[in-house]
Amino acid sequence: MLCTMLRRTSRLSFGYHQLLSRFLSSKIDEEVKKLKALKLELGEDGGSSAGGNQGGKVTLKTAKGTRDYNPGQMAIREKVFTKIINIFKLHGAETIETPVFELKEVLTGKYGEDSKLIYDLADQGGEILALRYDLTVPFARYCAMNKVNNIKRYHIAKVYRRDNPSIARGRLREFYQCDFDIAGSWDPMLPDAECVKIVDEILSSVQVGKFVIKVNHRMILDGIFEVCGVKSSMFRTICSAVDKLDKSPWEEVRKEMVEEKGLDADAADRIGGYVRMSGGLELVEKLLDSDLGKNKTAKQGLEDMKLLLRYCDIYNCGGNVSFDLSLARGLDYYTGVIYEAVLVGEARDAAGDLITVGSVAGGGRYDGLVGMFDPKNRSVPCVGVSIGIERLFSIMEANLTKNSGKIRTVETQVCVITAQKNLIEERMKIVSELWQAGIRSEHSYKRNPKMLTQLQFCEESGIPYAVVIGESELAAGIVKLRDISSREEVEVKREELIAALKQRLTSTE
Repeated sequence: MLCTMLRRTSRLSFGYHQLLSRFLSSKIDEEVKKLKALKLELGEDGGSSAGGNQGGKVTLKTAKGTRDYNPGQMAIREKVFTKIINIFKLHGAETIETPVFELKEVLTGKYGEDSKLIYDLADQGGEILALRYDLTVPFARYCAMNKVNNIKRYHIAKVYRRDNPSIARGRLREFYQCDFDIAGSWDPMLPDAECVKIVDEILSSVQVGKFVIKVNHRMILDGIFEVCGVKSSMFRTICSAVDKLDKSPWEEVRKEMVEEKGLDADAADRIGGYVRMSGGLELVEKLLDSDLGKNKTAKQGLEDMKLLLRYCDIYNCGGNVSFDLSLARGLDYYTGVIYEAVLVGEARDAAGDLITVGSVAGGGRYDGLVGMFDPKNRSVPCVGVSIGIERLFSIMEANLTKNSGKIRTVETQVCVITAQKNLIEERMKIVSELWQAGIRSEHSYKRNPKMLTQLQFCEESGIPYAVVIGESELAAGIVKLRDISSREEVEVKREELIAALKQRLTSTE
């Protein structure tokens, strides 16, 4: 009897403590929310420090993982974007645009362990939304929604990831991706090899140093896991562990497989024997003749790889390609060939410190992604690549700082200047004629600027020519055409100015 009463008392006490714990937890959550709201109201530092929101002043900083770009940096970016777009167009691509945010359900379940990096948005009138994580999933949604069966498209736009940022390494939370994708049912490895060729052309054109394009195949990886005794339900989680080999030593990756993911230690060791291999066609032949080649899944992947490497040689990019079994690409939607480009040269900043940017391009084949969105599960095979443009910019900016080169931030070809006062309207007439003729021109916004100030502006801005007018030139119906770099001047009839300028500009292009 006493024991029964004690047990009941114990259960009641336990229940009471559970209720009390829940109540306290609820109250704590409530108070934390109030404190967070108050902190936002007062500023990040509670309004007490110099960087806080004092007296209504806004804290002047960019959000974590974002940055501003000055005119010099933007000039570099525009040139690089133009080069990349021209290469995409060289291969017959057309472009599309998709919204910067998508329905959350469109994005979830596509990125494996990286799904936690998706930026969620607050409920917008009944729609649960998120900022796009990449351009590939929105492209697949676009194809399914618009019943696109084949397209060769490029898309350059910003994407968003709630990642741990590093500005110096080009790792941001808001950044541009430059994507090229080929959708449609085509013969094996032809579109895949063209994507590798495009990466080779882009990285060669932007002059960031030596690089290697690593290639692998998801079917080869799945075959390795089968041969090594991994359960099929664990393929993707073990694949995400292998994907960390570019940043972590094998010992750490093995530890994660065994201790965190529950893989048998012997299976992990067998996987380690494969994923540390890299080479070319000779490695493919060696694996085809091994136990791995007897596995149906792996054999199909190895045959694809053999064909891909052969096509890369024909496209004259095989010298920069390496078959690397450690390459896994953690995203869930890849189904075939995968690739990733990394810089192999040492890039250093102005202080001489090494800049580590990681991969600068990546992609692969994703034959099932469009079908995931299509109501009738209509499959549209796709393959594509994404250029990590921000990481390339971090190298290029470092090179610019080291070389101390002057970057032109304007494309003005001619500046109209005056030698005397009260000629503002004459300047405006000439600059208007130049604009109408398609000649990039400007003049001072001062009514009576000094001659020396105008010439200095031309030199500092890199403007190659100046049209000089004065009262005597106006009376004679002429203008002086000045070469800014050589300081030579020639007199030109006013009605012949456009033709004279176009001839000089054409010869210097």
